[in-house]
Amino acid sequence: MASRGFLMSCFLAEGSSRDLSARPRYPSMPRYPKGVAKEELMGTGNDVEAPPEGRRTVTFSVYGMACSACAGSVEKAIKRLPGIHNAAVDVLNNRAQVIFYPNFVSEDQILETVEDAGFEAALIQDDVKELTTLTCRLHIKGMTCTSCSSTVESALQSIPGVQKAVVALATEEAEIRYDPKLVSADQLIKGVDDTGFEAILITAGEGRNKIQLKIEGACTERSIRMVESSLQALPGIEEIVTDPVLHTVSVSYKPDQTGPRNFIEVIQSIDSGRLSATIYSEGGGRESHKREEIRQYYHSFLWSLLFTVPVFLFSMVFMYIPGINHALDIKVVNMLSIGELLRWILSTPVQFIIGRRFYTGSYKALRHGSANMDVLIALGTNAAYFYSVYSVLRAATSRVFESNDFFETSSMLISFILLGKYLEVLAKGKTSEAIAKLMDLAPETAVLMIHNEDGNIVSEREIDSRLIQHNDVIKVMPGAKVACDGFVIRGQSYVNESMITGEARPVAKRKGDSVIGGTVNENGMLHVRATHVGSESALSQIVRLVESAQMAKAPVQKYADRISKYFVPLVIILSLLTWLAWFLVGKYNGYPKSWIPSSMDGFQLALQFGISVMVIACPCALGLATPTAVMVGTGVGASQGVLIKGGQALESAHKVNCIVFDKTGTLTTGKPVVISTRLLKNMGLRDFYEYVAAAEADSQHPLAKAIVEYARKFTVEEKYTLPEARNFVSITGHGVKAIVGNKELIVGNESLMQDSGIEIPDQASELLKEAEEMAQTGILVAMNQEIVGVIAISDSLKPGAQDVINILKSMDVRSIMVTGDNWGTAKAIAKEVGIDTIVAKAKPGDKAEKVKELQMAGLTVAMVGDGINDSPALVSADVGMAIGAGTDIAIEAADIVLMKSNLEDVITAIDLSRKTFSRIRMNYMWALGYNIIGIPIAAGVLFPPTRFRLPPWVAGAAMAASSVSVVMCSLLLKNYKRPKKLETLQIKGVLVE
Repeated sequence: MASRGFLMSCFLAEGSSRDLSARPRYPSMPRYPKGVAKEELMGTGNDVEAPPEGRRTVTFSVYGMACSACAGSVEKAIKRLPGIHNAAVDVLNNRAQVIFYPNFVSEDQILETVEDAGFEAALIQDDVKELTTLTCRLHIKGMTCTSCSSTVESALQSIPGVQKAVVALATEEAEIRYDPKLVSADQLIKGVDDTGFEAILITAGEGRNKIQLKIEGACTERSIRMVESSLQALPGIEEIVTDPVLHTVSVSYKPDQTGPRNFIEVIQSIDSGRLSATIYSEGGGRESHKREEIRQYYHSFLWSLLFTVPVFLFSMVFMYIPGINHALDIKVVNMLSIGELLRWILSTPVQFIIGRRFYTGSYKALRHGSANMDVLIALGTNAAYFYSVYSVLRAATSRVFESNDFFETSSMLISFILLGKYLEVLAKGKTSEAIAKLMDLAPETAVLMIHNEDGNIVSEREIDSRLIQHNDVIKVMPGAKVACDGFVIRGQSYVNESMITGEARPVAKRKGDSVIGGTVNENGMLHVRATHVGSESALSQIVRLVESAQMAKAPVQKYADRISKYFVPLVIILSLLTWLAWFLVGKYNGYPKSWIPSSMDGFQLALQFGISVMVIACPCALGLATPTAVMVGTGVGASQGVLIKGGQALESAHKVNCIVFDKTGTLTTGKPVVISTRLLKNMGLRDFYEYVAAAEADSQHPLAKAIVEYARKFTVEEKYTLPEARNFVSITGHGVKAIVGNKELIVGNESLMQDSGIEIPDQASELLKEAEEMAQTGILVAMNQEIVGVIAISDSLKPGAQDVINILKSMDVRSIMVTGDNWGTAKAIAKEVGIDTIVAKAKPGDKAEKVKELQMAGLTVAMVGDGINDSPALVSADVGMAIGAGTDIAIEAADIVLMKSNLEDVITAIDLSRKTFSRIRMNYMWALGYNIIGIPIAAGVLFPPTRFRLPPWVAGAAMAASSVSVVMCSLLLKNYKRPKKLETLQIKGVLVE
């Protein structure tokens, strides 16, 4: 981010002037408007009822804004209007975006308000897109390989109104961006069902909360209707769906108007209190589906073993045991023996009942013109089973034909594949453990404080944390977890936020400070007013970000998808050619008869080779190679305080060989302090700072805040107020002008003084030069057209910044610093951290241009910044990394968010991405190598020289093992450790402190 030093003095954006000590925000994390949140949260918010209509978003052009103070005044003026949900003013682009309720305020009233604030405004966009695009998430059951996921994805993409659909095999989920005016979530579910797979709605993305309640007591049709009508009468209710069979009611509602606790109280008041309600844990939850899938595979495998083990014993073991083999050879009908009949009877349930899932999967795939792993398994097992049926039927109708069946092949093949699928779903479940751990951070219960009308506490009670509603006051005891996002209204303590931000050091909290749900209260007792609950909480936002990251496909996965499209048909052709080749060669005596095992003939040998080829080929391993590694990598990143927004970011980050750093707030702490003051005229230091601070008081720039804060040290009065400043003007990139008392003050850089016709004495020029050489920003102060003093302000380097740059050099990553500060300060900072290439006095557009210039030179560029003015460069870079304590806009524009705001995490992000892609390469090498080596061996290339052949059931076991091995290889990423150099860096930091 460009320096917010005085050379960029008029404060490029309001986001740049934030309090850097505030807690970090996360992508898409909702927040209350500045200046309104605390009052509302303390119980003094307005009492305007929620409008019945939806929100609208409009964009205005606003002219005449010179600095962030102007933007702030416009924003505050708009937010004072009734019916304003939120407003954001962009001083860089002269725009204001307003979200409002049209029942309470109109565009014309907003325009008039802006003009009353002294600025010109015009409506440039009426953006009614509060509900024009929604994102729906579905859980999809029955997918086995990338061919399945591609089929579902294509079907969803073909539905009118669907803008984008992504189906992830590893998570078994689909994320669909759609227009609700053209298509509904139910139609999306039907579209998936039509492809032959089962879809279950996770969220329709309608920006509302939804909860399901279980009604207990004397439930009758009349009481259910009463429940429905009573709930419908509550404000904020959007939809109610009752299930008279399960006695459940599903309620969609607006969380800022009502909540589940109200619903339960209403239900309990119905029918003289004979009904009660509890939160119903829906069986359709993702975790429930995973557990059910694991359970189904486990039970299927056990049932298959029950039948397959006897088949194996009858065909492979008992035939070599004297006595038993004679009993099994007893003929039942003609040449049909007892052993063959038993094998037929035992293998049939395995083939058609336990193996029914493979027939279902094959039918679904073939119906839509695609082929998947189920097709290969069904073809292979059917070939073995039906040839065996033909063999035993012929034996039963002949007095000379001796049957030689493969029943053990089909049943053992299905059993091994079920075992492999069971192990695979177990392993896949572990890839998403990071999300489960995040969700477990939320406490199960909370202590609700009950207040009377006067605001006094009358009682407290323990409630389910899911029942917390907006503006509830929650009591947090020492050692307990904070149950929701909110503000402290009473008490003080230290809160451990490491589980959310990764920052190990407890953070002091007192009245007015914000807290995050899921963090741990260390020692004191806190009373917290809830602001963000349920899906609005920071924890939920982080979980959704990680989920979205795991859904996003890495570009390298496209190769696997392309291969899988042709893989199964190619394997079927190879299998048929293998059978045909061995059959024809055997028929025309192309190999000695001694090669044929005594238990089979040439046709059966060729058939076994063909079946082995069909079942050893594994498209699943290819399909799982990338998504499983990305899932584990993003999960590990989240646990390390590095939020990676999907596979694209991971893939780009591992190629990074050049990093562009912003200075202020990125390389430096972003908390400037006054270092020294040199007066050039005889006057008291207190009087000097009283004038300067009064002139700077209306500025929102960090350097201005540093001066005002420093000025307070010269007063002993507790409620000291600065003199009034009149005719305040902020000049972008230069400084400020104001009249304080009877003096005209100009505070800023050399350019401002020269433009104002003020002569700069040699002594002042030398002081400025000295300040720049010491990496400080020099500020000139003029009173009544005469320079009276020079203030030197310093923004100290972050601990370990120099070591981070050195480590990046050892990783062959080039570092460049781009800043809006002056050249002298920029050079001094760059020299201190060890950066050779710098760009100073850069505007936001200049940063983006520098990034593009480096890209044109063939470099893969990462940009690290934290401010609004870094956003263009963050978007332009191959990888944008935003500091977690930075502005929301910077965080939204970035590909990777460094939650701890530590520079070391830049190295962690790059190192983790390299390790993840190394694992992906290993997965592909194994998946491709397995097929390239396994298919020829299954086809019998080693049989002529060595007589070694791969029985079909062994080939099936190898196929199942390949998928499991790929997932296990990805799971090894869970053992990721940060580079040892960073651990040394941390130890050094501790020693210094």
